Amino acid sequence: MGREVAFRGDAALPSRRIYEALEARDVKYAIRIPANESLERDIAELLPHPVGRPSQKPLVEYNGFSTGRRVGKRRDGWWPSGASCGGAVPRVGFMVTNLTLPSRAVVRFYNKRGTAEQWIKEGKQAVKMTRLSCHRFRSNEVRLWLSLIAYNLGNLWRRLVLPRRIAHWSLTSLQQRLVKTGGRLVKHARYYWLLLAESHLTRRLFGAMVARIESLPLPAG
Repeated sequence: MGREVAFRGDAALPSRRIYEALEARDVKYAIRIPANESLERDIAELLPHPVGRPSQKPLVEYNGFSTGRRVGKRRDGWWPSGASCGGAVPRVGFMVTNLTLPSRAVVRFYNKRGTAEQWIKEGKQAVKMTRLSCHRFRSNEVRLWLSLIAYNLGNLWRRLVLPRRIAHWSLTSLQQRLVKTGGRLVKHARYYWLLLAESHLTRRLFGAMVARIESLPLPAG
């Protein structure tokens, strides 16, 4: 639809068919691949302990080479000061990509996969988006859309309304601590009293959220 699409995949996905399908559709990708003797042989000169005084911090190196397709490499090695064994064995990870970014940027792009997985996990737990037990496909599609709408509304609430000290709460925490709060509405002749159980949802917290809602700009028209 005229949009650029990028794909990230873990080490369970490497396949020539997947690479070819993505390339045929002009999709940029970065896919983790398991280490093997051939790949380790190609980077053998990069594995020895660096010359000089041991570092106080982990040493991270990025590199890339081509084996028909571009393969990126990240090496993590930690040599603490005073180590007498000659240094720790470095941890090496590989991925195949068709991105033209520097190797460090490719690794950063791939690492965002974990953030996306956390969003999916949050949707499963908070709004039960995978609870699709209907017999008809269209019915399950409607249930999934309703779950996604609920997730987006909850995410907007979290981003625009929550005070800073609880802005990091997950949607599950918001449900259990704020939404599912016992309350009672008392009607009088001229006004209503909304009485809420003050546990996590304190009066100050509730007032801060109401103030933020009032400060949101109204849609034009």
